[in-house]
Amino acid sequence: MNYAVPRASRRGFLAGAAATALVGSSVFAPRPARAQGSLKVGTYGGYFQDSFNEHIFPVFTEETGIEVDSVAEPTGEAWLVQLETAARAGQAPADVSMMAQVARLRGEKSELWVPLDLEKIPNHQYVQPHFIHRDAGDQVTGIGAVSWYITLVTNTDIYPEAPTSWTEFWNPENEDSIGLLALASNSFLLEITAKTHFGGTDILGSQEGVLEVMAKLQEVKPNVRLWYRDEGQFQQALQSGEIPMGQYYHDVTGLAAAEGFPVRSTFPKEGGVLDSGSWCVTRASDKLEEAHTFINFMCKPEIQALMSRMVGTSPTVQREHLDLTNKEFDAVSSEIPPILPRYELYLEQGDWVNQKWSELITS
Repeated sequence: MNYAVPRASRRGFLAGAAATALVGSSVFAPRPARAQGSLKVGTYGGYFQDSFNEHIFPVFTEETGIEVDSVAEPTGEAWLVQLETAARAGQAPADVSMMAQVARLRGEKSELWVPLDLEKIPNHQYVQPHFIHRDAGDQVTGIGAVSWYITLVTNTDIYPEAPTSWTEFWNPENEDSIGLLALASNSFLLEITAKTHFGGTDILGSQEGVLEVMAKLQEVKPNVRLWYRDEGQFQQALQSGEIPMGQYYHDVTGLAAAEGFPVRSTFPKEGGVLDSGSWCVTRASDKLEEAHTFINFMCKPEIQALMSRMVGTSPTVQREHLDLTNKEFDAVSSEIPPILPRYELYLEQGDWVNQKWSELITS
């Protein structure tokens, strides 16, 4: 499945669609407030926070009466450190936070998160099962907030025909033509290689298996022109055709195509990589009822659809419950089963993986 259909830029959507296509939507219909209070909610900063502040939090407050104090999270695991430090002092910089998966797992191990009561989150029934995260004791410590895809991207001037498989990264005809994310823990190239050449990611369950996958991934190195950390650098090179193939974010590539750049995003037959952030509640919070109300609200199909339209995220709820058109759904997601990252690998063996990655892959 390819995405190169022009659509309004996401920022244009933000400015215009709320006043047109969604005016009559039920999520904006007046409702009597059922609760009072406030809640501090942490989200990724910048565009994410701006979009939530403008389009999501006001709907939540209108429906529940709970005011949201929006908190911008720093990048990486710095937010996790802040939450853990504050929790030891009995403080909560945010009650509910949007956490990347490795950070969520680290917080789970330090018992930072309050177990969630699914009886208070009845809308969890709509959420895809792999977005409901449980600890070793089967307690729910996080529920999917947003998700996004990493896909196979190409410059359409250089590649008039869309590729269909991740195997193109190994194709000798693509020598010195590919841009790949530089880290094992954000490129998920181990998972891509395992799914493409070993039938799935189970092989990553042992160090011997990881080394076997890395050996296969080494074959890609002659084709790699750039191992990138700066997303903007690769995007510019992709748009100009300097680096005409690689891996990148589906939604961002779609926006570039909508702005007229000769780029496309393809979901390979093996699937795109589905990464995500989860809602987690710090143990220092004294707003547990409000937190459950908020997470339940965010699990509503109509809210996940609204986020797809307004924020550009892939819905965490199951497709059959959404009112997204095919075009809207394809702009952010795919029905091809995704490649799911092995987050535990980067938590439990991160130092070893990073050392071998540096020695064998990016050196």
